[in-house]
Amino acid sequence: MDQFAPAPFKRRDPSLPKGRQVSDAHVERVAQVLGDLPRRRDLVIEALHLFQDSQGHISAADITALAELFRMAPVEVFEVASFYHHFDVVKENETPPPPVTIRVSTCVSCEMAGAYELIDALRDAVDPAQVRVMESPCIGQCDGAPAALVGKQIVRHATVETLLQASVTDLGRPQIPEYETLAQYRAAGGYGILAKIVSEEISPEEAIATMSAGGLRGLGGAGFPAGKKWGFVRGYAGPRLMTVNGDEGEPGTFKDRWWLEKHPHRMLEGAQIAAHVVGCERIYIYMRDEYPQILEILRREIDALEQAGLCPVPFELRRGAGAYICGEESAMIESIEGKRGLPRHRPPYIAEVGLFGRPTLNHNVETLLWVPQILEHGAEWFAAQGWTNANKGMRSFSVSGRVKKPGVKMAPAGIPLIRLIEDYCGGMEDGHELYAFLPGGASGGILPAHMADRAMDFGTWEQEGGFIGSHAVVILSQQDSVRQAVLNTMRFFKHESCGQCTPCRSGTDKMVRMLEAREKNPELFNDLLTVMRDSSICGLGQAAGNCVAHLMKHFPEEFSS
Repeated sequence: MDQFAPAPFKRRDPSLPKGRQVSDAHVERVAQVLGDLPRRRDLVIEALHLFQDSQGHISAADITALAELFRMAPVEVFEVASFYHHFDVVKENETPPPPVTIRVSTCVSCEMAGAYELIDALRDAVDPAQVRVMESPCIGQCDGAPAALVGKQIVRHATVETLLQASVTDLGRPQIPEYETLAQYRAAGGYGILAKIVSEEISPEEAIATMSAGGLRGLGGAGFPAGKKWGFVRGYAGPRLMTVNGDEGEPGTFKDRWWLEKHPHRMLEGAQIAAHVVGCERIYIYMRDEYPQILEILRREIDALEQAGLCPVPFELRRGAGAYICGEESAMIESIEGKRGLPRHRPPYIAEVGLFGRPTLNHNVETLLWVPQILEHGAEWFAAQGWTNANKGMRSFSVSGRVKKPGVKMAPAGIPLIRLIEDYCGGMEDGHELYAFLPGGASGGILPAHMADRAMDFGTWEQEGGFIGSHAVVILSQQDSVRQAVLNTMRFFKHESCGQCTPCRSGTDKMVRMLEAREKNPELFNDLLTVMRDSSICGLGQAAGNCVAHLMKHFPEEFSS
């Protein structure tokens, strides 16, 4: 027989569905793994987590069986599973990943602390058949750089020895820090303001007025006034929903993690108050997968709240799967709906057409934890805490890099950076002098030391082509390379681009290649920056090049070197 002759045609059995077949036994096994999880489209990501957690990967047969149980096409399940970094999709005839995965953060702070040297040493020390070592985007442990995730174990100030030791522990059980429990929070007066809201001792109109007068702004990055947002969403016809964005993936940001590890009920009460005032029927908390300890704390405390009858608006906890883009509010909503985290075109805005097509109130974790305190102590109390009369309230600054005492620093809004470093962080590390800083994480830009006397608040850095965003402050010294820090941010954005729009998908890739090639023509960079800013769908592509623009403007000697 001719070896090049076509194979005889085989007709598909019409009694079977199209595509890859899976045995009834495998479908039954998948159903057992799912347990009592409802078979709804919006819960497909939760289902994928069950397989990733239980067996360390997701096979092609698992995807086909899940599709059958969820009444979806296999390609729909596959495109969701393959979108998120923390799902290991194993195709037919592929080898599953090793039983242990070590994710070493390579954000700017961790790179300065030796993350890449740690990765090289770790790969030399492990058996690749047993341990997989991966570069990871920021895992929210920048004050403990270099940091890593080993299964669900967080390792701060990581070394080869501590990572190898962590790899033989119970990888599926996170370490839970001590935190303020429901009983402790209530003993200090917690949920008293919620009771006044529910009984209408404080009316919705009074609550909105107080929030507006206090000047609380969204502290996830955008800085939109909270009271005005409540009024907008409340103005649309119900039913309404609420989302809490706990996906703080901006490199350098870890303040939400810090608060939830210590005082989770401040956020939970704030969410209940906001939802009740606005008239939301359900609260969806979207928490990043890199925070396994926070997810466990929230599960415990939400259960305690429900048993105590303190959830007038039901909570639903959703788990991210490793995608920075899901910090963008519409991409987060797509993820909650069980889809790829692709940002939506706007308008309409989510206040009008949000989660499941309903008007949606979305808030950041830190924004919500201030709500009970503002309503208890009054608008003037909060507003008066700013550095000047032009700055309102206190802020949680995530500070990392070349300071003696990195961490979350509670300081007045508008504090000059130099005062934040000297008065709250113990000054610069010995032998280091302030050279440059990122005021708002990787997308906020990178600025020179002579600007350190300016106010750390919204409106300051916009005139310089940057922003304070989520208040993620990374400090560089004369011993660091701004060019290398900029390349780090661009590699991050290239990795995290969702790929939906060409200006961001191709622009970040092109920018990385130009920086790696040490291209010195500023016109080429500026042309690409203009296209990315003007044409990208969401803020990732629009702001990705801010550090590059600042490298050219403020550090020309490094740009041209």
